[in-house]
Amino acid sequence: MSTSTPLVAGMDLGSTGLKLLVRDADGTELVVEQVPTPWRSGADGTADMPADRLLAAVQELLVAAATRLAAVTAEPVAAIAISGMGESGMLVDARDRAVGPAFAWFDPRGAAQVAAFPRIVREEFAGRTGLPLGSQVSAAKLALLRDEGLDLRGLRWLNLPEFVAMSLGGRAAAEYSLTSRTGLLDQDSGTAWDEMLAHLGVTDSLLPPLVTAGTDLGRTGAWLPGPFAGAAITVAGHDHLVAAEATGPIPLGHYHVSMGTAEVLLRVVDAPLGFEARTRLAGRLINEVRHIVPGRNVLVAGVKTGLVLRRALQLCGIRDRAGRDRLDAQVMALPYAGALPAGGIAVSGARNDDGVLRVTVQTDDVSPAELFGAVLRHSNDEIARLIEAIDAELPPAGSALLTGGWVDMAAVQRARAQVLPRPAVSTRTQETAFGAARIAAALLDPTAQHPAPQHATPTDRPERAPVG
Repeated sequence: MSTSTPLVAGMDLGSTGLKLLVRDADGTELVVEQVPTPWRSGADGTADMPADRLLAAVQELLVAAATRLAAVTAEPVAAIAISGMGESGMLVDARDRAVGPAFAWFDPRGAAQVAAFPRIVREEFAGRTGLPLGSQVSAAKLALLRDEGLDLRGLRWLNLPEFVAMSLGGRAAAEYSLTSRTGLLDQDSGTAWDEMLAHLGVTDSLLPPLVTAGTDLGRTGAWLPGPFAGAAITVAGHDHLVAAEATGPIPLGHYHVSMGTAEVLLRVVDAPLGFEARTRLAGRLINEVRHIVPGRNVLVAGVKTGLVLRRALQLCGIRDRAGRDRLDAQVMALPYAGALPAGGIAVSGARNDDGVLRVTVQTDDVSPAELFGAVLRHSNDEIARLIEAIDAELPPAGSALLTGGWVDMAAVQRARAQVLPRPAVSTRTQETAFGAARIAAALLDPTAQHPAPQHATPTDRPERAPVG
């Protein structure tokens, strides 16, 4: 088989896996490849990733994809866009060499540094940055590295997709949606927040030039595996936002729900809601930050559903897809509320500032299906609280789309139908990588690179399978 249409690729640097999708100009997926994210796990839930491990995994991914692509076509990849997780990045020196590891967004280190932020920084953090104050933000990890003896002066911060794009041959840049996750960006001015920089002992040179998602950053190096050498390269932005735009502009009044290690509710707003609203929302662990679409902001509300679901599976000795499918059927054989006496099992840990699965059992006959159902109900309770807080700031949403690695489970779909408005389910397996490839395709058509925001209604979305 061969194709003569331009090929584009999207890379997704996810918490669990690094994914690469290659498609043609018509949207036909030719190759989907994945390798594990090479975290280095430590005590007390810590996880980090040295630059050499990350780049080795990216190389492995590209080589595997190139091998599979060669069996399909001899055409080169014309453009590649890189998306990925927020709150994780690399500090690099003047020679663009990483001077320390990337911390996982769920790594708890930095809490002591957050508590030591100056009063004005702590009081204004949410209103300025649109983020809840906590150890998850990149600024906390920067303060940690400083306190451990690293001199931050003269260094630059690159979010993971930006670091990989630079390492593949592109120029260094700070993309707005990813930089919005750092705690370094003033949402109103769109520039680095002076008080935070002063506390860290750095200037605005800590950040490379700020750019919008999809900005042409040059070409990939000739040393990359054959079809990927010489491709136009860009940063697509924060993974959840890229997934939300995978099939076109996300409409107002609609939730895009991405269920990976983190579960994220995303809702687009036309303009920043302002300092006071950001402060209120952050108090409920909801972010209001910049979208990958110029001129729009997003509300991002997260819970650690995937993390606690994975740990529940592991607790039950389930580590493969076949076991997960069997458990799914067992959960669906139970009523949504389970069959145990009220209060027989209690679960916590899904809050975005938690992630520690805690199970309290006060009855007999707690099966794996009962445990998994209880975790789903607990995460539903957290989702409902987030929706309540968003509804206090905006008119209620009228529809929702479920995406991500967990939504092929019938039990997950049934649970979310209890709390989300008119939920449908995406049939695409790699929403973020596909969305990144869509942004890569825009590099080949400059007139389509940054389309004006569309005031779409929920019915403008492509038809998806309804839940329930």
